[in-house]
Amino acid sequence: MATADEQAATEQAESEAPEQYKPRLKVYYQEEVVPRLMERFGLKNRLAVPRLEKIVLNIGAGEGADDAGVLQDAVETLRCISGQQPVITRARRSVAGFHLRKGMPIGCKVTLRRDRMYEFIDRLISVAIPRVRDFRGLSPDAFDGTGNYSLGVGEPGVFPEVDLDSLKNVFGLDVTVVTTADTDQEGYELLSLLGMPFRR
Repeated sequence: MATADEQAATEQAESEAPEQYKPRLKVYYQEEVVPRLMERFGLKNRLAVPRLEKIVLNIGAGEGADDAGVLQDAVETLRCISGQQPVITRARRSVAGFHLRKGMPIGCKVTLRRDRMYEFIDRLISVAIPRVRDFRGLSPDAFDGTGNYSLGVGEPGVFPEVDLDSLKNVFGLDVTVVTTADTDQEGYELLSLLGMPFRR
């Protein structure tokens, strides 16, 4: 049984302990987006509200099979952008027209979940996309029919963490945002409320 002094010391230590870090966009989703989506779609249960499930980042380096330096640049670019070690993607079958043999390295990818996913999409929306030249909004037609959204970033230099001077090769980046939404309308509403700048 703890004494009154021990209990007071424990309470003081807990009050002085740093709060658990939560990404800004995750807090915004829980406090602002969830109630608005519940009202918009007439949902009674918070668990039924569409949410982000994962984000998959992919760089294709077709000529990487012939030059290990090209593939290494792709891996380094993706590591800088995601903060996570990419996995090498390999050809599933041989295609003579593309000089591909089964098992050849053709690119790299990363899957982001939980806090890293929210941190990435926050940087994408608030830092990277506004730096794209002549940007006029994202196409609202790039949903897959079940609420998942894909977009391409043609220039990785829009991410400030990428040092283009140290890279010999520059790659485009494919971003796929996977949600728990059942329809494209739900996915669109979710991403719009999170701040995704869709064309009107």
